[in-house]
Amino acid sequence: MHGEYKVPGGKLVVVDLDVVDGRFSNFRLAGDFFLEPDSALGDIDAAVNGLAADSEAATIAAAIKAALPKEATLLGFSPEAVAVAIRRSLAKATSWRDYDWQLIHSKAVAPVMQMALDEVLAVEVGEGRRQPTLRIWEWDSPAVVIGSFQSLKNEVDPDNAAKFGFDVVRRVSGGGAMFMEAGSVVTYSIYAPADLVQGLSFADSYAFLDEWVIVALKSLGIDASYVPLNDIASPSGKIGGAAQKRLGNGAVLHHVTMSYDIDGEKMVQVLRIGREKMSDKGTKSAAKRVDPLRSQTGLTRAEIIERMKATFTSLYGATAGDVTDAEYAKAEQLVHDKFGTREWIERVP
Repeated sequence: MHGEYKVPGGKLVVVDLDVVDGRFSNFRLAGDFFLEPDSALGDIDAAVNGLAADSEAATIAAAIKAALPKEATLLGFSPEAVAVAIRRSLAKATSWRDYDWQLIHSKAVAPVMQMALDEVLAVEVGEGRRQPTLRIWEWDSPAVVIGSFQSLKNEVDPDNAAKFGFDVVRRVSGGGAMFMEAGSVVTYSIYAPADLVQGLSFADSYAFLDEWVIVALKSLGIDASYVPLNDIASPSGKIGGAAQKRLGNGAVLHHVTMSYDIDGEKMVQVLRIGREKMSDKGTKSAAKRVDPLRSQTGLTRAEIIERMKATFTSLYGATAGDVTDAEYAKAEQLVHDKFGTREWIERVP
């Protein structure tokens, strides 16, 4: 069995092993990490060999820690990362390069259509009619996108939303509200088979799926990092947040919104945001713009997106694609039947 795990912000961990009579055998660890002393590699191998094959990740990591000499130094990986790679090998997890990725950056559509497209494209990937896909959103009308489980009345001021022309839509994933105006945020969705995140905890899968965008942001001079559970941040504050939905057909929908240049004063009028939540979004004053991508790079939104697309393609390979006419038709039907209905938008009043 073979398993790989790229540690977010760290190095690649590779494991090969057999399972004989319900226990690990012939375990071998490799990767581009750093480890001192050299002999510690053999200590790790010996610690894993003989463990029960149904051992939880925490049990495997504890066995490795106990076997390491006190002076051991691990750089770019950890016992927990080795355990994740082992669990991924047992689950026959795939890697990014196992797939022919499509990259979609197409025409602007209404916010409610974005909600429907996310579900349609995830379903298409899960059922094998579409290759795994990265999609960059574009839209030309303002909206508030609330999480699947958020209370509408607790999150949005309806009078101010109407005053500023904001539609209110609800997505299928959990998490918090997204304040979106054309040109103010960068949003993308990943539609992938669940095999890509096999062996990862729900929390670990967030950082794993967004590692490429951290690389892209660093290449633009932003000291970006992932802050559990689902935030992308820099020393200057929060940049964006992720949300995720696992579909029953074996697909994962993962989407991220990052702030480019948001009108903070308008945001706190449309959203019911307290001081604590406002601080979490990177601003202490309602009058201050939330602009980590613009202020930290000096680049246009379009230039940042092009760097993101180039980074994803260089890391994982991708060809340009588009939403098909059939997929648009399915999304339009979903708008009519689900996402555009009061029953859905007000599912949590």
